[in-house]
Amino acid sequence: MERLNETSLLKIDEIVAAHRDERGPVIVMLHEVQDALGYVPFEAVLKIAEATGKSPADVLGVVEFYAGFTTAPKGKHIINVCLGTACYVKGSIKLAEEAVKVTGAELNSVSADGLFSVDATRCVGACGLAPVCIIDGRVIAQCTPQVVNAEIKKIMAEEKGTAAAD
Repeated sequence: MERLNETSLLKIDEIVAAHRDERGPVIVMLHEVQDALGYVPFEAVLKIAEATGKSPADVLGVVEFYAGFTTAPKGKHIINVCLGTACYVKGSIKLAEEAVKVTGAELNSVSADGLFSVDATRCVGACGLAPVCIIDGRVIAQCTPQVVNAEIKKIMAEEKGTAAAD
């Protein structure tokens, strides 16, 4: 496991200190750590456990219970493809295949350039909108492989423009 840099460790300390005396702060701390770092590293689990008087197993249990938390770094842009029953029946596997093809990321992993995570998710609660794809938090209803392709290419073009401006 890779060690966190000092900036990340200080950010975790700042978040923990801000919520130390609140009631039920574990989920709030976990959300803030994930928002700041993009994932919840084990160091954060340990610091949150110590600050709240919980065991590391209890805090890790919260992380693993909620699908919104991840213990692994994600790409800058996250593509979630629902593979729940309704979406699957309506062809969502083709959405996942298109995302993998265009980004170069394997399913449930990060692209080599770190730009994209392509994740298969189970039901997102939008069965009436199937098939559903979520790109950077935006739900795309009745999605098609063509829409996935266009959205990813749009992000790639924006990234190239950002890189050129740097």
